[in-house]
Amino acid sequence: MKAVVYEEYAPDDNYAKILKVKDIDDPKPKSNEVVLKLKAAALNYNDIWGMRGVPIAIPLPHISGSDAAGDVVAVGEDVTNFKVGDRVVSHSNLACRVCELCTSGREYDCTKRQVWGFQTGPLWGAYSELVHLPETNVSKIPEGVSYEDAAAASMTILTSWHMLVGRAKITPGQTVLIMGGGSGVGSFGIQIAKLYNCTVIATASPDKLDKCRELGADYAVDHRKDDWNKEVYKITKEIASKTGVRPGIDLTFDHIGQTHFNKQLTLLNYGGTLVSCGATTGYDAQIDLRHIFFKGINVLGSTQGTKAEMEQGLYWMGKGKIKAEIDSVYTFEQAAEAHTKMLQGKFFGKILMKPE
Repeated sequence: MKAVVYEEYAPDDNYAKILKVKDIDDPKPKSNEVVLKLKAAALNYNDIWGMRGVPIAIPLPHISGSDAAGDVVAVGEDVTNFKVGDRVVSHSNLACRVCELCTSGREYDCTKRQVWGFQTGPLWGAYSELVHLPETNVSKIPEGVSYEDAAAASMTILTSWHMLVGRAKITPGQTVLIMGGGSGVGSFGIQIAKLYNCTVIATASPDKLDKCRELGADYAVDHRKDDWNKEVYKITKEIASKTGVRPGIDLTFDHIGQTHFNKQLTLLNYGGTLVSCGATTGYDAQIDLRHIFFKGINVLGSTQGTKAEMEQGLYWMGKGKIKAEIDSVYTFEQAAEAHTKMLQGKFFGKILMKPE
């Protein structure tokens, strides 16, 4: 089979130098595995980290990709829930499934946890014509959801659902701030918050604001402005004048980190919640602790989520209530171009790759 392989790191982000389409052996399923013929795979920022070899040195030679959708073409002898021909999508959180954390519903905290396609290998990820995964790490794609939409949703709808529903316990009627609404997680975050009948303020770069509104955001703000937070607060005062509630944000959804973290704390209302799944602008955020203790703010961390949470998101996609935003589709041969586009941030939603 053909796969996108690299055998050395690219700390200078020269992806064209390292990414090669190569012929490698077809996988044979272990007793608990399924093999699927890839129809679509989605890019994530962990692909960039893997190629840089930072923050961790991942196994080489390497096949990236944590989101895969396709048709089951082979099953191991112990597989009971899937058969050849099933349409499936990957759940990228590889966990032991037997420890106390896993069996209490916290598989994302398993001490043996690995992110498939990022930490796994050598040569085990989504960017290959044939993909093999444990039965516990695939889900059936609902009717009405395409391979492309399923691949685009796999890790991002899982992350967004876990942040808002699993961790922050979103409730109807809240005023929710979605930072980076043009990203994969942000685009799903907007829609999940609207599913819960919340008032949504999304932030994004100027070229993405209209698309955030099209996804359902009630307001959209350019977070590249120095005073973006003042504009958000002005909007909350407008909302308060209509509803009689205190101005401010009830729940803020963050994956930007360092550059915008403290301003989010200033916007949060008494008893408000900030939930974070990442820090694309850096980890070293300066925090005014007075905002946390005086207003009783909850600061929550979040990473990935459970397979059940992914399937909840897919369910609503099958009902047409949530959709995947697909920016562009590339072939394996265009892998370097696709990853360069992701690094530059000039896209809305998800970037996909296909074998052909």
